[in-house]
Amino acid sequence: MNQITVHSPATVANVVCGFDILGFALNEPNDELTISLSDVRGVTIINEDDYQLPTKAEDNVSGAALLALLSETPDIKGFQLISKKNIKPGSGIGSSAASAAGSVVAANILLNNRFSKEDLVRFAMFGEKVASGVKHADNIAPAIYGGVTLIRSIFPLDVISIDAPELYVTIVHPQIEVKTSDARQILKQRILLKDAIKQWGNIAGLVAGFINHDYDLIGRSLEDVIIEPVRSILIPGFDEIKLKCKEAGALGGGISGSGPSIFMLSQHASTAKIVEDVMKDIYNRIGLAYHTHVTTINKQGVKQIVL
Repeated sequence: MNQITVHSPATVANVVCGFDILGFALNEPNDELTISLSDVRGVTIINEDDYQLPTKAEDNVSGAALLALLSETPDIKGFQLISKKNIKPGSGIGSSAASAAGSVVAANILLNNRFSKEDLVRFAMFGEKVASGVKHADNIAPAIYGGVTLIRSIFPLDVISIDAPELYVTIVHPQIEVKTSDARQILKQRILLKDAIKQWGNIAGLVAGFINHDYDLIGRSLEDVIIEPVRSILIPGFDEIKLKCKEAGALGGGISGSGPSIFMLSQHASTAKIVEDVMKDIYNRIGLAYHTHVTTINKQGVKQIVL
């Protein structure tokens, strides 16, 4: 096998209270990436979309991730990547992570799976550094592992898969851009101890809620007192959407990653569709263009497809 195509999933990072440590993969949307072995040294990138992303490997998230992998595969000269992005850059649902994670997973399959999932996360984080200036794995890990993941540590890397119940995810992506690097710059560098204690309780409660399949505990724990109050000012209609979606039956939710997308979790498909209607009504009234997705948690992560 010298060529492979994968679908690489969108992801929700932070999951409200778990800044940089929690994330989950989505069944929709997905990027499509085709990787082949190349006799040309390095990484050749062909973009089959209209986003005008860099083709120089060092400046491209997929390219940076593949170069990191190549640095540990002296027997391989290079790769050719054909990228078709269906996850809009800057959407807040892990566009850069989908590119980086999908590329290294596909390359690893071509190499007969010589690297572990943890290795692949490590390589893909080089792509996230290109995108945001910081190596973080809260989108990368769920894209590679599937499901819900906890990043206990980056250095050394320690990724834990969390067994979560069936959940429906409703996402609205208002058509504005919030760059991850900009969203990080506005965050407070110091927090009050009482806020930290409340946040730790919510993170622990959310993880326990997932593991125990306790929907009520999940809902009670989807609260952020540190990051969301700062970042939400960048997203029109955020407070109203969160309030009215919970009134409509959603367990809770918040900003997906650094935004501008907003996600809500629901126990039932019917509720998730009602939540979508609430989101649409609010943005229609505001007069802001948007896209919505109603999907579920992707338990597999990046997957090989046959075209």
